[in-house]
Amino acid sequence: MKTNWKGLVLVGLISSASTLAGFKLLSTDNGTDVIFKEAPSQSIARFTSAGAPAGAPGDFVYAAEATTPTVVHIKSTMTQTRGSGRQNDMQDMLRDFFGGGGMGEDFGGRSQPAEASGSGVIISADGYIVTNNHVVEGAQELEVTLHNKRKLKAKVIGTDPSTDIAVIKIESKDLPAIAFGSSDAVKVGEWVVAVGNPFNLESTVTAGIISAKGRGLGIIGQSSRRNGVTPTAATAGDSPLESFIQTDAVVNPGNSGGALVNLKGELIGINTAIASPTGSFAGYAFAVPSSIVKKVSSDLIKFGNVQRGYLGISLEDLDSRKAEEYGVKVNDGVYVREFTENSAAKSGGVNKGDVIVKVDGMNIHSIPELQQAIGLHKPGDKVNVTVNRDGSEKDLSITLRNRTGGADPIKRDETAIVKSALGAQFGNLSDQEKQRLVRYKVDGGVKVLSVDGGKLARSGVEEGFIITKVNGKAIKSVKEFETAIAGKEDSMVQFEGLYADAPYDVFSFGFRL
Repeated sequence: MKTNWKGLVLVGLISSASTLAGFKLLSTDNGTDVIFKEAPSQSIARFTSAGAPAGAPGDFVYAAEATTPTVVHIKSTMTQTRGSGRQNDMQDMLRDFFGGGGMGEDFGGRSQPAEASGSGVIISADGYIVTNNHVVEGAQELEVTLHNKRKLKAKVIGTDPSTDIAVIKIESKDLPAIAFGSSDAVKVGEWVVAVGNPFNLESTVTAGIISAKGRGLGIIGQSSRRNGVTPTAATAGDSPLESFIQTDAVVNPGNSGGALVNLKGELIGINTAIASPTGSFAGYAFAVPSSIVKKVSSDLIKFGNVQRGYLGISLEDLDSRKAEEYGVKVNDGVYVREFTENSAAKSGGVNKGDVIVKVDGMNIHSIPELQQAIGLHKPGDKVNVTVNRDGSEKDLSITLRNRTGGADPIKRDETAIVKSALGAQFGNLSDQEKQRLVRYKVDGGVKVLSVDGGKLARSGVEEGFIITKVNGKAIKSVKEFETAIAGKEDSMVQFEGLYADAPYDVFSFGFRL
């Protein structure tokens, strides 16, 4: 992992709220119901800066007191392998993410326990908690500390790396749960409150304003972005969905997965990243909007994965220079460059060279705004897309498809889920590589072709690593590897392997998938 994360650092925060609110039942596959609290739509206006007297900041005390009971501290325990140089960058990145601590200094390549901390927000009275994917990723064990100091073990219900959102669950009842506010309704300049556990300082409250909306930072799944073009569909998994709320409320390491709330204590975002040259707060923080959080968490609880609708197009943001280059009549919107196979947009009448300017009547100014507007829908939903074509606007009704171009929901693929959690691409060894390993009494393996975050990266694995055993059983091909990891989600798995340039140095590590 060579990426310098000190410019945009994933962080942690804490927040929650209990308010007079409506309730929404979410039926799961096993017939049980999960209750989410939703704030009345009219409740926000009088608590925004626009609804208060000039210069009045609003009631921060109310927001803080409503929020802190639903905030939890999350401690994750993982196995960290300390290698002889090639894993040092990962150790440093983990310290940047979580504020350090717990890393074993073992230069012999042996596995050492490591601890990291973050935050979460209770979203239902029966123990569902939303947090960041990077808080729980690679964890073998999760411990949740409630506001009343009660400690409970937690299990991962589901994760969505494409939004950096995860849902975990503790076994408890009658918990204080946050009310979901409308992230779409908040305005730039509005006061907000963040409550979290920076540097393990419990229930720290900070305040600021919303500085911007719809920010795309390129920190989720960077390999999906090529030549300035962000695809809206992917074959291996959901493409990154970034439309962050930017705020100047103070957020620091140890805060990941916490809440950003309006002045009524309603959840409008999950704090995820900071822009910083040092790894600590330096002016701006970024939160996943509550509209995305609600969609993702609901899908993870009900289906085990996220059901996202896709247009099936490759896009590019516009400005006046690009508008002139492409010969379009507007310089505000999203330019359609290409279509994916079985594209919903193409079937619905979109042409190459069109500029998407609205979705369901909402103005679209950037790719993050378009991704959010479409990503909140599931396959089979109809959306009204307005395009500017040769200077004239045209409304098109488009039925969204899944990421593979089909109309049905994506079924939970256990092997794909595990491979996604590992965060790597795998390939068979060449005959030459096999022959070289035989000389060192290694009878085959599977080569790591690339690493893009995930649990292997957390264990210090780099491109070129050869996995030779899974749970003590030798593997010789990708097919055998897939068979070995199939059905192992939420199970402990032990890996063994080496690098071809140092075949005598065998690494062994394990974690819960």
